[in-house]
Amino acid sequence: MLNRRVQGEPIAHILGYREFYGLTLKVTPDTLIPRPDTETLVEAALAKISPHQAAHILDLGTGTGAVALAIASKHPQAQVTAVDASQTALNVAIENAKNLNITNVHFVLSDWFTDLNNQKFDVIVSNPPYIEQEDAHLNLGDLRFEPISALASGLDGLDDIRKIIDDCLIHLKPQGWLMLEHGYNQARQVADLMSQTGLVDIETIKDLGGNFRVTIGRNPLIVNKHWA
Repeated sequence: MLNRRVQGEPIAHILGYREFYGLTLKVTPDTLIPRPDTETLVEAALAKISPHQAAHILDLGTGTGAVALAIASKHPQAQVTAVDASQTALNVAIENAKNLNITNVHFVLSDWFTDLNNQKFDVIVSNPPYIEQEDAHLNLGDLRFEPISALASGLDGLDDIRKIIDDCLIHLKPQGWLMLEHGYNQARQVADLMSQTGLVDIETIKDLGGNFRVTIGRNPLIVNKHWA
């Protein structure tokens, strides 16, 4: 184990697990290693879900299942759908759900919204890839051992965030929330993209390190009672 660490291998990979939001999660090289910054995304979602609401939540790019399982563990009456484009990553998330005895998460193999048909959700959360593909940090530290597809997204790091925002209104219920984790310097760009799409009440939330980490926006549509 010491030799592996000397070579720079992440401790989470050596031990095979990482703690996240009070949950012990299996971690493999097929998934992003859960980080404390992402707990900001969980907190943002929990703040918008009523404890008595049978909310429908979508976690895009679930990886280890960290965000989906954290939300589901706090709101057992919620129905959480966890999506990933990697079957190997999804298998890790499914195993974590079984190990934690969390039963209110449904796992779907899908490239973002592609295989969700016309399903709609009260809250959509995602920690998508957001690092610039030429960023030198990708060759440093733990990032060297994590899947590049879970880290980098185009020249400006926003390719996948654009895809999610562009299609979010199709899958958000009226008054539903979209919540995205992003880089410390991307808050303004993400907020602008949300505004251009038509989301309102846009807000950026800082992580524990004081960095702008999660931007949220609401679908302004209201259910017409005459149509309901």
